[in-house]
Amino acid sequence: MLTLTPVAAEAVRQLVDAAPVDDEAGGIRITAGESTAEGTPLELSLVDGPEPADESVDEGGAHVFVESRVAPFLEDKILDAQVQEDGIAFAVREQQDAD
Repeated sequence: MLTLTPVAAEAVRQLVDAAPVDDEAGGIRITAGESTAEGTPLELSLVDGPEPADESVDEGGAHVFVESRVAPFLEDKILDAQVQEDGIAFAVREQQDAD
């Protein structure tokens, strides 16, 4: 299942706190964008809660909802974030083995 870095979890919490979404159940939803020759981009949006078929990740109060058709591609990934001057940049990375 998708996991979040501590920086990504904090970024999600801050975005939800600052947005007009439900502070308790709201979060970020990851969906598939429109496919192109280069692949299918992921889209992130702030939502009040998950769609019925979404997979949910909750790390320390940071809610991330993953569209069911995207979930299999992210199950072994980690969501990271970097705070930049013009906002927050999210990135999906490979999980590092704990061995």
